[in-house]
Amino acid sequence: MDAKKRQPIGVELVKRGIVKEKDIENALQYQREHPDKKMGDILYQLDVCEPNTLIEAIGDIIGEKGILLTGDRIKVKLTNYYSLDVAQKNKAIPFEVISGKIKVCFANTVNTKNMNTIKLLLLNKGLVMDPYITFEDDIDKILRSLEGEVTTDFDMSSQNNDTAIGLVDSIIKTGMKRRASDIHIEPMAEEIRVRYRIDGELFTAAKIKKEKQQQMIGRLKAISNMHQEKQEAQDGRILIYPDYNIRVSSQPNVYGEKFVLRLLKKNTNIKNIFELGFPGTEERLKKSIHKKNSITIIAAPTGEGKTTTLYSIMDYLNRPEINITTIEDPVEIRIAGLNQIEVDQKSSFSSSLRTVLRQDPDIILVGEIRDTQTGEIAVQAGQTGHYVLSTIHTIDSLEVITRLRKMGISDYDISSTLATCISQRLVRKLCPKCKQERKFNSEEKKIITSIGEKYNVKFDVNGKTYDAPGCKYCNHTGYFDRIGIFEVLDVTDEIKQAIMSGKSSLEIRQIAFEQSYEPLIIDGIRKIINGYTTVEELNKKLLIF
Repeated sequence: MDAKKRQPIGVELVKRGIVKEKDIENALQYQREHPDKKMGDILYQLDVCEPNTLIEAIGDIIGEKGILLTGDRIKVKLTNYYSLDVAQKNKAIPFEVISGKIKVCFANTVNTKNMNTIKLLLLNKGLVMDPYITFEDDIDKILRSLEGEVTTDFDMSSQNNDTAIGLVDSIIKTGMKRRASDIHIEPMAEEIRVRYRIDGELFTAAKIKKEKQQQMIGRLKAISNMHQEKQEAQDGRILIYPDYNIRVSSQPNVYGEKFVLRLLKKNTNIKNIFELGFPGTEERLKKSIHKKNSITIIAAPTGEGKTTTLYSIMDYLNRPEINITTIEDPVEIRIAGLNQIEVDQKSSFSSSLRTVLRQDPDIILVGEIRDTQTGEIAVQAGQTGHYVLSTIHTIDSLEVITRLRKMGISDYDISSTLATCISQRLVRKLCPKCKQERKFNSEEKKIITSIGEKYNVKFDVNGKTYDAPGCKYCNHTGYFDRIGIFEVLDVTDEIKQAIMSGKSSLEIRQIAFEQSYEPLIIDGIRKIINGYTTVEELNKKLLIF
């Protein structure tokens, strides 16, 4: 049935005699109180008719095969085909394989993007997907049962302690062990959820009894140096773990106070910029960052590794004969030989930058250009003989020019000081322990070839690529660590002239393409071909299909 023409599911079910009008009225009342619930799941929960009949009718209405998914129907192991986190995000469970076809059950609302993601993953394994739909509650129940099989690191025995000391300590140490960058401790209606962000992805690690909530909050506030009596947003730090400086943020929600812990490892070895994934040669790098009287800006959304790249560049430039000063919020990694300043409540980037200019610097790192005042002073610093590095939040390197214009920086100042814009994203790397070589499938070849044709770049899609089914080493995700994908815009004389002339970002983009500029997606495809990551992972960042 055409989704655009069909009646609402409730109306269709009444027409077919599956449910009564009174059932729909009750379901709508329930939906008003639980707006996140779908009509089909509500009718299932209210037990208004036989479940098999209900899901088969819903499937027929939306043009898919409906099935009541129970444990005894599942004949295959999910993690043999894709990771648990992929299953959770796409609400998709494989349950049977017959003659090269794999039956996959999705939640009972057709989501084409989710289906395409799973379809491509299965094509990589030589399987054709046969989609079904079922009730979302049953999908969630099965995924929760599977969750326990792959998240066994967490020491739940500490929940039996009389105090929350052991429990909080176990949560933090497990996060360190599993390479988490952040720990989310979230009070829910009937439990406390603990999630770890690992390689940019959030994973549920544990569900803790609600009765432990107040004890945990008290312990977290005590070791973070927060006010115990205040139930409002606070910031603190945990310094009791010798190898870590842990930033803590608390925020009240409707079920209590949520805590997010950012794990910052002390004395972290700074990676070489090429280890991070920077494309090209050292000669190209020097061309982009070995400059005076100018600004280099790294652009990306939050959480995409801008600061890490800045540190790598600073480490590369750091020499005894150069005076380098940084202004950061906060100082995340301390580097020998640098003068590092931390912005606090009494100062700002702009006020600190004014002071730094009187300290005879050669190179200045400004953590972020957040406002017009900081932008103007950074430009002035670049115009008076200094080399300035900073970051800004934009989607790509060319949009840096637009963002500076919107801040009120003049076209003259931008063109006279802006030397290089670097944009980046972080993608997860395939697990080195379990990745398996294979050929590109037809769908991947089609995607990569079309991107190459669009940007006039030739890609070899007849070579090998990789899958990673997941193992204990990568926590059954198929990925371990991350790598950057980059685009570099060197502001040439032609681009400077275009900025000075007030040309639009589209016109400047065209000039850049006529020179050496290549967008993020090109470096991303090259990293797929070189075996670092996958089409699916790149698509999550850049929506390539």
